[in-house]
Amino acid sequence: MKLVFYSIILNNHQANVADELWELTHHSYCFVELVKPNDSNKKGGVDNYGSRPYLLRAWESTENYRKAMALAMTADCCVFSGLPALPFEKARMKKGLLSFDMSERWLKRGWGNIFSPAISRMFLAYHLGGWKHKPIYKLCCSAFAADDQRKLLTFKDKCYKWGYFTRVGNINVEPLRNPVSSDSFTKIMWCARYLILKHSELPVLMAQRLKQKGHNFMLDMYGEGELKNCTIELVKKLGVEDVVRFIGNKPNDELMADMRQHEIFIFTSDRNEGWGAVANESMANGCVLVSSDGIGSTPYLIENGKTGFTFRSPVQSSGFDNPDMAALDDLCGKVEWLLNHRKERNEIRNNALRLLRETYSPRAAAERLLSLIDNLCNGGDTEYIDGPCSKA
Repeated sequence: MKLVFYSIILNNHQANVADELWELTHHSYCFVELVKPNDSNKKGGVDNYGSRPYLLRAWESTENYRKAMALAMTADCCVFSGLPALPFEKARMKKGLLSFDMSERWLKRGWGNIFSPAISRMFLAYHLGGWKHKPIYKLCCSAFAADDQRKLLTFKDKCYKWGYFTRVGNINVEPLRNPVSSDSFTKIMWCARYLILKHSELPVLMAQRLKQKGHNFMLDMYGEGELKNCTIELVKKLGVEDVVRFIGNKPNDELMADMRQHEIFIFTSDRNEGWGAVANESMANGCVLVSSDGIGSTPYLIENGKTGFTFRSPVQSSGFDNPDMAALDDLCGKVEWLLNHRKERNEIRNNALRLLRETYSPRAAAERLLSLIDNLCNGGDTEYIDGPCSKA
C-alpha cells in the first residue's frame, strides 16, 4: 500500500509517526513537505529532518511539485493537513480516492473562525466539492475537532481520534516508585512560549498560594516569548523569587532530560492551544500532568486521578491584569492534592507512562492508522474503542 502525507513541514510533531509508517509500509510511504522550514513552523524543534528517505519537498522545485501531484492521483491513501495541501486534496477528491483530512479544531475562537481565509476555503471545498459523498475521513488532532465538524456539517460520522505522537523514552516504570523529589520537596515544571494563550500568570499566582500554605517546592519555568518580562515582574511583585526559577529555552533532548527531574508538569493554555505536544512529552518523561481542560490533547490523554488531572481552562480574555480566579482555584487545588499524596502521585505517573507506551506511542498510532485504512478499503470501520483511530 502506498501511503502519502501532505503537510506544511516535517517537524518533531510528525517525524516520529512518519518514521514508523516508513518501516511498517516496507518503505512505501512518502511525506510531502509543502512549505520551506523556518523558525515559525518548526514548532520549537532544532533537528534537521531533510535527510529522511521518505521526504519529498514539493516547495523545492517544479519537478518535485509535479511528483507530489502525481502521488495524489495514484497513491492508495493520502492524508492532507493544512491549507497548502488543499490543491492536492481537491485534485484527489475529483477522482474520489480514499483520503483523510487531518487538523486541529477549526473553531478555536468560536464561529468567527469560519471567516478566516484558511477555514472558509476548507469549508467551501468540502461543501461545494461534494466531499460528503466521497471516501474522505477526518483525523482529529484535538478532542474538540469532531464537535466543530458536526457544527459545520462536515465529516458526519467520519471523524477519528488522532493527534501528535512524541517519542516515549526508555524509562522504567518501577524506579518511578522512588521519586526524584523527597517527601518534603517537589519540583514542578512549566514549559511554553510566553504568549497570551499560554497564561504564564497562572503558575506564578499558584506559586504564591502554595508558598503561603507552607509547601516546599520549586517551580521551574522554561521558554521565551513576548510576555516573559511581565512574568518576571509578577514574580518580583508577589515575592516568590525563592520558589520560581526562569530557565529559558533548551534543545529538545535536554528538555526531556529536565522533565525527568520534575514530578509535576502544569499546562495552563486556554482553548486556543491546538494539540499541545508538551502534554505527551511530560507524561512520557515521568511527570504527573495537570492540564487545562481546553487544550486539545487533554481529554484524550487524561483520565482524572488516573493518568493526570485536568483543571478548568482559563477564559481567553483573562491575563495578567485580570487573571481567571476560577481557573486558578482549580489549578491550585489539583496541584496541592498531588503535593499531599505522594503515593498516589507515583501511581499516576506509572499509569500515564503505560498509556503513552501502549496507546499513544508513534508505533501504536502508525499501526492503528494502517489497520483503519485497511478496514475502510474493505468496506469496514475502525476496530478500536478508544485512543488513536477510534471514533471521535
